[in-house]
Amino acid sequence: MNINARLEELKKAYPEKFASEEEVFSHIRRGYRIFISTGCSEPQYLVRALIKYVESHPKAFFDTDIINVRTLGVTPYIDDKYKSHFRYNSFFVDNNTREAVNRGLADYTPVFLSQVPELFHRGMVPINVALVQTSLPDEHGYMSLGISVDTTKAAIENSPLVIAQMNDSMPRVHGDGFIHIKDVNFAIHHDEPLLEYEDEVPGEIAQRIGKYVARIVQDGDTIQVGYGSLPNAILANLNEKQHLGVHTELLTGGIVALMKSGVIDNSRKSINRGKSIATFCMGRKDTYEFINDNPSVEFRSLDYTNNPLTICQHRNMVAINSSLEIDLTGQATAESIGKSFYAGIGGQADFMRGATLAPGGKTILTLQSTAEDGTISRIVPFLKEGAGVTLNRGDIQYVVTEYGIAYLHGKSIRERAMELIAIAHPKFREQLIQEARTNRIIYEDQKFIAGTGGEYPEELEIRKTTKEGVEVLLRPVKISDEPLLKKFFYSLSDDSMYRRFISTRLDMPHERLQGFVVVDYTRDMIILALVNHDGNEIVVGAGESHHDEKSHTAEVAFTVRDDYQNKGIGSALLDYLMFLAKKRGLLGFTAEALATNQPMLRVFEKSGFHIAARESDGTYHLELKF
Repeated sequence: MNINARLEELKKAYPEKFASEEEVFSHIRRGYRIFISTGCSEPQYLVRALIKYVESHPKAFFDTDIINVRTLGVTPYIDDKYKSHFRYNSFFVDNNTREAVNRGLADYTPVFLSQVPELFHRGMVPINVALVQTSLPDEHGYMSLGISVDTTKAAIENSPLVIAQMNDSMPRVHGDGFIHIKDVNFAIHHDEPLLEYEDEVPGEIAQRIGKYVARIVQDGDTIQVGYGSLPNAILANLNEKQHLGVHTELLTGGIVALMKSGVIDNSRKSINRGKSIATFCMGRKDTYEFINDNPSVEFRSLDYTNNPLTICQHRNMVAINSSLEIDLTGQATAESIGKSFYAGIGGQADFMRGATLAPGGKTILTLQSTAEDGTISRIVPFLKEGAGVTLNRGDIQYVVTEYGIAYLHGKSIRERAMELIAIAHPKFREQLIQEARTNRIIYEDQKFIAGTGGEYPEELEIRKTTKEGVEVLLRPVKISDEPLLKKFFYSLSDDSMYRRFISTRLDMPHERLQGFVVVDYTRDMIILALVNHDGNEIVVGAGESHHDEKSHTAEVAFTVRDDYQNKGIGSALLDYLMFLAKKRGLLGFTAEALATNQPMLRVFEKSGFHIAARESDGTYHLELKF
């Protein structure tokens, strides 16, 4: 049966549902609350028709509240000339409504999106009218809410007046979004293109952030990702992963691209295996066409998708979200810039909490290090006055900027401050150090090297397998590595400490450790050897190279954990330091070693060092000319 024939049959079966627009909107009374479908599912024609009715009947109703999660389309109801008719109230602030909200001409209701359906069900936010958009009815009379199930299903279930725009462009999406024509009071057929969300093209900074996030996401993880240029870059950098799953609030074109390529197959999900679960979609026409009648995609209501108790059932759940600002203690805001409302709580708090509770779960907060064309740091000592704390200190594990990855979980305030300063934009790091010292967030004597000398040379990170088969990451030391180095040195035996420092001193306080983590990379180099141990990186060796300007050589030394000695770690460190020194044009190395330290002497000799002189105190002086 073709569309026209089906509609004619429905009109005969349900004539009362196909009234004129004049009749339909005459049922709205003053003081009503009108719900409008979310985002790209906004029923544009119905909104225009509503405004047209108000213009032709200016005294029909007053003081009606317009409620939705967010709007991307037509928003005439926030125009000043309709202020006696409409008051806008949203659960999320976006580009179209931000000015009105901050001018006090519209309202923002902060709430976890997972709880919005319950607000409707319990009548705490009563709905009198629901303007929704659906697909055309199938042969059984069922219409699909298509790309917006989220709060729309709950609004329909709790509204005494439901007006549906039936649109042939709306895809039929599996899941919770089916309603029967009997569930609506009035149906208006009007075909028009759905609103489309143009993906922001990731720039170089977003791509760098995406590459860092891809290091954290592992094969088989289930992911949640937001929208914008950062999430697009993240998704684009996951194209070499395997067997990813999706449980998310928003389904985007980037997710669909990974589904088409086979990266996302949902084969390892703990629940809803084989299904990509979302609650709404913002994309382009090709994205809508892909999800149309696609059994691998299901849209569920927000109280399911965003419920932390649902999210935490996914083993290895990874929640990836963005923020506007984060302070050195780990508090982040995604909803306001100081006192100015910018976005909203949205669903990220739901997903970050759910992922934190999930077995093997991870939370990743991404942000560009600066704003306002590089003039403002997004990493700050404290959030601005009036800023909403969207994510508290306990919900954030990883923070990623274009300058690296900071891991905050289980870290003290001092440790997380140093982690965040290390991934801030270099031109703001000295200022952050000074303010953190002043506010006693970090050590008052914390040293710092400003300028290019203190910028971490990420390009020097390499992975290597020693001849003995140990896989190690060799990388320069970071200013935030003090806790790692402290743990490393205290893991050494007294004998190893004595052989390395030729001293009976065994303590390694902050004042001494600073000499190992605050490095001018243009002069000196300290390379750490790290291995993965039960999911955590531990330092198993450290190699040092200190420049002697007079001779244009460097003095080198290395230390290896007792349980990793004789496994090629020392040779790997020394070889890499030699490679870096030759690149800088140094003329050679010198070293000091105890005559009794035969393992270290063998490593030096194997690398080409020769003994230049034997000291009377039992210490060998070694030299190597390149």
